[in-house]
Amino acid sequence: MTNITQRPWYEAAILSAPYKPSSKNFEKWVLAATIIGSSMAMMDVTVVNVALPILQTVLDGTAAEMQWVVESYSLFLSALILVGGSLSDRFGRRKIYAAGVILFALASAWCGLSSTVNQLIIARAVQGIGGALLVPGSLAIISAVFEGEKRSKAIGTWAGFTAITSALGTVLGGWLVEECSWRWIFFLNLPLAVIVLGISFLYMPESFGEDSPKLDWWGTLLATLGLGTLVYGLIESCNLSLTHPLVVTCLVVGTLIMCAFILVEAKSSSPMMPLNLFKSKTFSGANLLTLLLYSALGGVFYLVPFDLIQIQHYSATAAGAAFLPYILIMFFLSEWSGSLMCRYGARLPLTLGPLLTAVGFALFIIPGIGGSYWTTFFPGIIVLGFGMTISAAPLTTTVMSAVNQRQAGIASGINNAIARTAGLIAIAVFNIFLFNAFNYNLDRYLAKLNIPLSVIEQLSEQRFKLAGAEIPANVTEEMRRTLQEAITFSFVDGFRLVMLIAALLAFASALVAFLTIKNRPEVSEEPSSNASKQQYIVLTHH
Repeated sequence: MTNITQRPWYEAAILSAPYKPSSKNFEKWVLAATIIGSSMAMMDVTVVNVALPILQTVLDGTAAEMQWVVESYSLFLSALILVGGSLSDRFGRRKIYAAGVILFALASAWCGLSSTVNQLIIARAVQGIGGALLVPGSLAIISAVFEGEKRSKAIGTWAGFTAITSALGTVLGGWLVEECSWRWIFFLNLPLAVIVLGISFLYMPESFGEDSPKLDWWGTLLATLGLGTLVYGLIESCNLSLTHPLVVTCLVVGTLIMCAFILVEAKSSSPMMPLNLFKSKTFSGANLLTLLLYSALGGVFYLVPFDLIQIQHYSATAAGAAFLPYILIMFFLSEWSGSLMCRYGARLPLTLGPLLTAVGFALFIIPGIGGSYWTTFFPGIIVLGFGMTISAAPLTTTVMSAVNQRQAGIASGINNAIARTAGLIAIAVFNIFLFNAFNYNLDRYLAKLNIPLSVIEQLSEQRFKLAGAEIPANVTEEMRRTLQEAITFSFVDGFRLVMLIAALLAFASALVAFLTIKNRPEVSEEPSSNASKQQYIVLTHH
């Protein structure tokens, strides 16, 4: 579900793509190819979160390994998406788009055929590379094929269809996992990829970017290594503890590599992340807001399916449908949200929206075990939907208007990368809190019970699976129920702690907005009608 909460690359694509006319007969086919290709990538992200609890059981995975199923994809997508856009501009958008589709499809087949967790993690990493080539190109291709009002209409159509498919993807993925097999959530990409490639080679014209900058390979390498090392250290801390030499080494080395990345970007003639943009207080504030708010969202959307399936005993289909109200609110209220900034300026919606989001996270603290969806998770999802709807368009517009128009594309790309990186780091950090809270509470519950030491030792070997921990076979039925209750209550206590942290992060993002965002956006040097289009499409895709 994390992709639902992250703003895509297309702001930059719209601003950078020159118009290259093509036959009108080709236009509908091109639009279909971009919609199907983007939907393929987006659905694959949303359905995986729903499948994680099932994957943990089927593949006998630990909580850390389930993190890597998500993180390996997000890591390469976050680090390479800026490069993917540059490659498209330089070598041809159709060519790179097709290459991304092919790589994504092959990696999807690998995912579906994986027999171990490690194979799945590696395949997901390759998927991330394919996604980094695929995602930036879809809107750039549309902008190169359509012009004027047709372009605006095509973008709106693309945004609407991809939003709907992302929403339906969670339900479809849950149904496939429940009725067929988890492998089909990946195999489903193969026929879609064939359709996209067929249309691309038959009807899609080639287009290139204007004045494409040199590729920042050093920046890309350092960003990938730095983020990967940090995430590895954070995830392994659950297995080894934060003070373990390997964990400390990874965190220190990862931090040093990220510092080297900043130095390289400061001296590079064509950096992937120009540091001069952060001289703007509004731009820096908007990106800090993004980091805090999307950290909360990324961690929550990762963990909620585990609670719904393993604790509340929802079916995979029901868990996939649980967040449909959130998606529908963002879709149908997108145009209303886009008008908020015109009426009230940027500061008010960017303060009120995250505050509502914080309330939504806080409402997730209330549910215990059991109860109706409508009185447990539904209220929090509704408030969360309204909070993010109010926040999304003003945040995007603020980022875009805080820099010169010619830099709007790279500003959007940076903000998008920060949003994805926030989710990447948050999943690892939130799991540290969840893991430690789970173990603390489990020890507390077990201390009150008359459990044989041998059983406790056997159970300790299962702690890394959290709520998916298996009860030892050589216990009585009564003891089995008692131990299962201890595990369940321990997870719920840890889950509530994480929701509290998410609420505090969202509150902090509202405070950042109040202190740093100007009430009226800074005016770009070269105003463009694209800004209004961006407000609409960002929300509809969210």
